[in-house]
Amino acid sequence: MTANLTKQSNFDAIIIGGGACGLMCAVQAGFLGKRTLVLEKNDKVGAKILISGGGRCNYTNLYATHKQFISQNEHFSRSALAQWTVDDTVTFFETYGIEGKEKTLGQLFPVSDKAKDVVNVFTNLCNDLDQEIWCDTEVTAIEQTEDGFNISIERNGKQQVLFAPKVVIASGGLPIAKMGATDFGLRTARNFGMAVTETSPALVPLTITGKDQPWYEQLSGNSIFCRVWNDRASFEENILFTHWGLSGPAILQISSYWKPGESIFIDLLPGKDIIELILQEREQNGKKMLLAYLSNLFTRKFAEALVNYIPADKNLASLTKTELEDISILLHEFKVKPAGTKGYDKAEVMTGGVDTNELSSKTLESKKVPGLYFGGECVDVTGWLGGYNFQWAWASGFVIAQNI
Repeated sequence: MTANLTKQSNFDAIIIGGGACGLMCAVQAGFLGKRTLVLEKNDKVGAKILISGGGRCNYTNLYATHKQFISQNEHFSRSALAQWTVDDTVTFFETYGIEGKEKTLGQLFPVSDKAKDVVNVFTNLCNDLDQEIWCDTEVTAIEQTEDGFNISIERNGKQQVLFAPKVVIASGGLPIAKMGATDFGLRTARNFGMAVTETSPALVPLTITGKDQPWYEQLSGNSIFCRVWNDRASFEENILFTHWGLSGPAILQISSYWKPGESIFIDLLPGKDIIELILQEREQNGKKMLLAYLSNLFTRKFAEALVNYIPADKNLASLTKTELEDISILLHEFKVKPAGTKGYDKAEVMTGGVDTNELSSKTLESKKVPGLYFGGECVDVTGWLGGYNFQWAWASGFVIAQNI
């Protein structure tokens, strides 16, 4: 196809990126009688949808509000999330054959547990609505013209230049490179003189190195329900010890609020008071050894790992007030100073992105470049673990479709 043929096809917009945001944008534009072309670098659309939730796709969260999103402007996501609500997401997928089931904490998955069902909704609708999708297509440049944009692409080994009056950047963020992730959206924003806030891996495991690393390694595979917090956020979910550090839902959550050099704290018995528990137990069984008692609260392996930090060989009756206080601090304020994260290859999303000050919160159009829109992960809006980032992707795709 040539640039001239593409003009004759009369696309209202070209969408760069066939992920959650781009696909929703194409479908919603189609509902409005607008014609779009989706350009996808991979050999198929929806790559990250397909691997999300272990291939089951946690496609929204029933409790999603703007409060579960990290951004330099905490209110920026309000408008989009109000225009396309969680109820809208649920109804949309139900309409096209996907019933949801709630797992934990509002996380909604398809009853089929198949992420491909979610992708199929969009590919089928794009086909029905005459929205075109080109895979294996790399965008090499975007140039603004008097009446729109010239988009230079490489497809099937050939260079082409396409034209569209509007362009949507829905190309995702930096995680995960092997799934085709690039900094294209960020580079595009910078090329047009738009500010980009500093990015970092988010929803990502944390690493432990040095003298502490063997202690975590010996516990690899142990999972414990905890409260993990720092001075910015707090989450109650499982943590998972690994041979290189910590993972699990609570760790992934706090990672989005962690900065290098900082410590995090873990309450290994959330909602309980270890001193009260020990005092109650020793009234009944003061001769019980501390190690044996902790083995009832945790796994034996984890209790034994605490031996270097507690008077494990003492019975409950002989524990002093100071020792009880030390045990309380250890178990309720377990301090961890991560060395770093597992990086973008293991991160589910990133923090940072296209500065929200550069975009209209109502339309997601660039304030500096009329006709250029940014949605999804490349924008400085990062959700919690549990379907929130999909809700932002659907919402931003919907909003852009209304305005292109």
